[in-house]
Amino acid sequence: MNTQTLLTGQILTFSGDPFAQAWEDCIHIDSVGAVLVEGQRIVAVGKAEILKAAHPQAKVVSYGSDLICPGFVDAHSHYPQTAMIASWGKQLIDWLNTYTFPEEARFDDLTYAQDIAARYLDLTAANGTTTIASFATIHPHSVDALFEAAQARGQSVVTGKTCMDRNAPDDLRDTAQSAYDDSKALIERWHGTGRAHYAITPRFSPTSTPEQLSALGALWAENPTCLMQTHLSEQPDEIEWVKSLYPQARDYLDTYEEHGLLGDRGLYGHSIHLTPREIDRLAEMQGRVIHCPTSNAFIGSGALNLPELAKRGIPLGLATDTGGGSSFSMLRTMAAAYEAAQHHGHALHAAQLMWLATAGSARSLHLDHEIGSLTAGNYADIAILDLNSTQAIAQRANRSGSVWEDVFATVMLGDDRAVRATWIAGACVTA
Repeated sequence: MNTQTLLTGQILTFSGDPFAQAWEDCIHIDSVGAVLVEGQRIVAVGKAEILKAAHPQAKVVSYGSDLICPGFVDAHSHYPQTAMIASWGKQLIDWLNTYTFPEEARFDDLTYAQDIAARYLDLTAANGTTTIASFATIHPHSVDALFEAAQARGQSVVTGKTCMDRNAPDDLRDTAQSAYDDSKALIERWHGTGRAHYAITPRFSPTSTPEQLSALGALWAENPTCLMQTHLSEQPDEIEWVKSLYPQARDYLDTYEEHGLLGDRGLYGHSIHLTPREIDRLAEMQGRVIHCPTSNAFIGSGALNLPELAKRGIPLGLATDTGGGSSFSMLRTMAAAYEAAQHHGHALHAAQLMWLATAGSARSLHLDHEIGSLTAGNYADIAILDLNSTQAIAQRANRSGSVWEDVFATVMLGDDRAVRATWIAGACVTA
């Protein structure tokens, strides 16, 4: 029989989508709550005293006034860019050619891929992130490296081989056929094995020929439980480039749709500069828009009007987009999302930001039945936040009138120092 562990503190729970209803009606903090963990799963959530009385044999881990929340879910990242994060001074296309492609070429070396995969999962866990969706590189073993590292930790990971057959260096190009074949073999090896989830991964339309996009669209049709991840409408120059490469397409989104790459299991990173038709179509098809605000600011892409997309019922996720993003921290990413929304006249509440970084991203990945909320039956993927982690945060908390003001201060000023501990599949992996 598995040993039971009772985590006590302030418990953050969700009962709905705070972009679809008032946040006060669906997001709650219990100041005297607890989470009961057995094995890899959460078995109960409730009042600490009630759960202590009902489970006297459980080991109690007291987190005092710390916030016990779901582990963060980073819905769009590039683990191969870990070592080149914070590279200076380029916008998207130059940045790819100057920094990204040379670094990704190093993943031809399996040992290097394994080292970066382990480093990336260490860095993200230290920041309270328990699930990531990441692009790999053109090399199939770069997918193996991340899945194997995650498997050793009992961690849920989404990844896939990045496919490119044009407009990339020779050593980072495949073909339409090899993209299909390599991806199919990886799906057969990994998808649904333990907590591994495969995402068919064309980098973006400029680096894939129509033939390659069609091959990957066919593969997705053959494997409909897989996710599909790519980039969409990140920068105006990129959009013009897409128009020149796909002159028959109605818009950028159409380059995916006409090749079978639009659907509710599609993850469309950035999606800043969408046309009205693209917004209508994403809403109709329930394509997932993944907001990458630190990356959008760092590379000068623009500020996504996330609240307006939410009003259209488009499912939304939040992501660091490392290494285009400038931090591994989902707290820093939430702060950037707040600032991006302010550009459009919206002040997101801390409750909305916390939901977006957990349950919202989990829903975008179609994993909300097992992660993203402190719910009985879900995996015990949990982040513990110290709401007084630095002098600047503590002095703000001392003046606050509510726990939500404390949470907002940690969102806006926090980083890895605010993460007291991270639990993955019922095991404390950082403390």
